[in-house]
Amino acid sequence: MADGPRFFAERAWVQGAWARDVLLAADDQGTWTQVRPDCSAAERAGAQVLAGPVLPGIVNAHSHAFQRAIAGLTERSAAGHDDFWSWRDRMYAAALRISPRQLEAVATFLYAELLRAGYTQVCEFHYLHNDADGKAYADPTEMSLALVRAAQHAGIGLTLLPTLYMRSGFGAAGLRPDQRRFASTPESVLRIAESVRKIGADSPRITAGVALHSLRAVDEGALRETAQAARAAGLPVHIHIAEQQQEVDDCVGHHGRRPVEWLLEHVDLDASWNLVHATQASATELRALQGTGASIVLCPSTEANLGDGVFDLPSWLEAGGRWSVGSDSHVCRSWTEELRLLEYSQRFVLRQRNVAARSAQRESTAAVLLDGAIHGGTAASGVALEGIAVGQRADFAVLDAGASSLAGIPESHRLDALLFSSPDAGLQRTFVAGREAAARCDPASFTAAMRQLWQA
Repeated sequence: MADGPRFFAERAWVQGAWARDVLLAADDQGTWTQVRPDCSAAERAGAQVLAGPVLPGIVNAHSHAFQRAIAGLTERSAAGHDDFWSWRDRMYAAALRISPRQLEAVATFLYAELLRAGYTQVCEFHYLHNDADGKAYADPTEMSLALVRAAQHAGIGLTLLPTLYMRSGFGAAGLRPDQRRFASTPESVLRIAESVRKIGADSPRITAGVALHSLRAVDEGALRETAQAARAAGLPVHIHIAEQQQEVDDCVGHHGRRPVEWLLEHVDLDASWNLVHATQASATELRALQGTGASIVLCPSTEANLGDGVFDLPSWLEAGGRWSVGSDSHVCRSWTEELRLLEYSQRFVLRQRNVAARSAQRESTAAVLLDGAIHGGTAASGVALEGIAVGQRADFAVLDAGASSLAGIPESHRLDALLFSSPDAGLQRTFVAGREAAARCDPASFTAAMRQLWQA
């Protein structure tokens, strides 16, 4: 392969620490070929100088792009009980209305926001397959292609996860009327995944995996069929699991097992599996999961917003479990805020400090959180994105060293201040595959889509 761009960074986060005077070189395909700390002036001659500390790109491992259209619109409650399930009913209002054109406008705006925050790849857990009447589009990839175009226009990498959704709950015969757009089969989601992967042949930032919405939404036979086909094709597999206590209770009532227990007993889990949320998983279940190589996808801002609960991070870190982070419903579009909330939720529950650092037996909580999010990203996305290292895709962001939250902070504590001192330090530039991402969006198109969605 031909040589590509070369960069010089006075500081870059490499292998879990700040490295000095780093020469960074990529090939013309956007893969790191050199990461050389302590380089000389002669070695870095001609390299583009990056005017701030450099951080790896972060994978957003769980996204429902259409839910960006309800961020801020579900925070009022009538008298009575309000929980995840009542929120879900409100979310369905957007799911039943949004058109392919509106979805593209919302997703383009969202993906540009994510890029500006330092996310460089997004895993789109996508279950809006059919038209508003529940009928199949003439082109079954209609809604999926709206997301592909949005990612291409914004400049972010995309792992589309066409999602299998077959029934409204454990033992149900099918879907509710307000779930009609979700109807799918193992064959249909695998076909969408294959179509998107073909697009990736000419647009290498685009790829696909598959998702199973949840145990309540997919029966055992369909789950096995989809998972086996995904394994044969080398695709990542995602599933919502043990997010809500009612889900756990319903699973026990139907299967006689908790969701994670059932999955461990009935499915041959491996490193291709990514279990989203697992907020209700027990320490025993987490230890058993770690032995399979499966990963956890954590979405702290959404889990807080929906009242899901708090994931048992200490047990997972002590077991050496792999995890990634996502913004899910997009009430938050900042990975620094997600990681901050992940740690703070542990402190609320345990009434202790620096929980992640002590659980992982490291000094810096911020380093544990950043490295965890980085190392789990490849499993979630199916893309080589494990940080600034040879062989990985050349995704990175340049931090604004002049931000007020970093003023006067020793260099050794810069990452700690980035995560735990507000307001957030901004990013000057974001690069995907060695090229600066334009983070293009059209606010007018987003605003118009929002007005069309909610004018009635």
